[in-house]
Amino acid sequence: MAAATPAPSVADLIERHQETLDRALRAIAERDYWSPYPEFPKAYGETGAEDGKAAFDALLGTVFAVDGQPGTGDLVSGEASPYGIELGVSYPHAEPEALIAAVEAARPVWAAAGPAARAAVCLEILARINARSHEFGHAVMHTTGQAFGMAFQAGGPHAQDRGLEAVAYAYAEQTRLPQSAQWTKPQGKRDPLSMVKEFTVVPRGTALLIGCNTFPTWNGYPGLFASLATGNGVVVKPHPRAVLPLALTVRVAREVLADAGFDPNLVCLAAEHEGGTAAQVLAVRDEVKVIDYTGSTAFGEWLEENARQALVYTEKAGVNTVLIDSTDDYRGMLNNLAFSLSLYSGQMCTTPQNLLIPRTGITTEAGEKSYDEVVADLSAAVEGLLSDDNRAAAILGAVVNPGVLQRTAQAAGGEFGELALAPRPVASAEFPGATIRTPALIKADADKPDDRTTFLGELFGPIAFAVAVESAEAGIDLLLRSAREHGAMTVGGYTVAAEVEDALVEACLEAGVSLSLNLTGGVYVNQTSAFSDLHGTGANPSANSAYCDAAFVANRFRTVEVRRHS
Repeated sequence: MAAATPAPSVADLIERHQETLDRALRAIAERDYWSPYPEFPKAYGETGAEDGKAAFDALLGTVFAVDGQPGTGDLVSGEASPYGIELGVSYPHAEPEALIAAVEAARPVWAAAGPAARAAVCLEILARINARSHEFGHAVMHTTGQAFGMAFQAGGPHAQDRGLEAVAYAYAEQTRLPQSAQWTKPQGKRDPLSMVKEFTVVPRGTALLIGCNTFPTWNGYPGLFASLATGNGVVVKPHPRAVLPLALTVRVAREVLADAGFDPNLVCLAAEHEGGTAAQVLAVRDEVKVIDYTGSTAFGEWLEENARQALVYTEKAGVNTVLIDSTDDYRGMLNNLAFSLSLYSGQMCTTPQNLLIPRTGITTEAGEKSYDEVVADLSAAVEGLLSDDNRAAAILGAVVNPGVLQRTAQAAGGEFGELALAPRPVASAEFPGATIRTPALIKADADKPDDRTTFLGELFGPIAFAVAVESAEAGIDLLLRSAREHGAMTVGGYTVAAEVEDALVEACLEAGVSLSLNLTGGVYVNQTSAFSDLHGTGANPSANSAYCDAAFVANRFRTVEVRRHS
């Protein structure tokens, strides 16, 4: 029998991953495209797709063990695939107090390991997750409703990119000060004062990651790896409808930690039934010093108001806007917007909701287009994109949230205004039980108070408004007010007028929201690229942080100085 492969030491991991870490550090400085994780499914070997699907299928109907983690012996379950297949996975339940105690006991050795060791262990976790990207893709698909292509990329390599990005920033910030320094102060004819000063990174404590339903890994990995890389233990509390992707993540993390000689209880899973209160209980524990949350504004604000002992990083609701003033590529603009509105049925925090169009129309390379023409042509572009059900299913994915399905039905019934484009069900040949809807496009008028009340609130899902405004200037004023009061993750703009572009840029800088201008090709306003684009800014009500910048990681630790005379 062949001998077992010895577990890698921390020194082995540092050597194994140093080149990747160095390249990631260069990438966050250069801001050009780079990724160590291939985004194409075929890059994972001839049998990668088959093996990943088999691994996912083997999880169905099982008890998901988290060996060594404290538990009550009870099981929790409740995930349902929006594609109609039976998941049947159950997870061990643990009391919050027991999880906190386990993480607290594991923290000291991890905190003492140092930035280089922690970064290397994190990169090993990411490498092992990456090798299982097909399995993760299916787990993300059937808990979020993303179509497989998107689930594989966004839930796999792109999420891994965001995790690595956080590790790179964490390493850079922790090593910004030297570990020790010689301090000498001349005193004229007297002997100089001489001291040795040591600077030690001290982690905050236990971190809590509260996962979301739609992007459990993409939104979860930045906080998870930022906390781990800065020396904190993490309790991972997934959304009850999307446990599996983060449960797999926890399992891999625990395996790597154990292999490297650390207590695997540094990362624990807090699974619970729908309607449970584990997040509220954990969030106000004195031991919890960092919280990462993506989800509703109501609970995000509750965390900010009640978890006073912790640093709370939130991504909440926002109303994303696109100003359409003029274009020199009308067809390209329509196609780009049609895809942005359709991708994942609008279940992205970056999807445009309000399209601001002057009621006098817009200028294009093909001549003037009235407001009604723009709305009709955009509706036709969406219909053309989604005319084939198989293609539509691959773009739209499935509706995962009952609230989204209800709002879509309300839109179809005219409750939000006059329909320019009605949503329709889409049949999936592969998954007959899938719940799929196309987008609704609704006409609105910025000068009508009832319309404003409707479109200035976030209607998460495949619902967009074509808002008639008096002028581009009036549209920019509305955009600025909306971002300030309601928040926004993204703003888009289409204009060939320099003065309009300047005013739009100025408004976005003032409102603290990122802007995409004149997108007509393969880049969309609701997509961002790790190591280059910032996801959010932390400067408006939609989010108080950004993926990923130095501010997202630097306060997860503090530096403590010890000085003595030489």
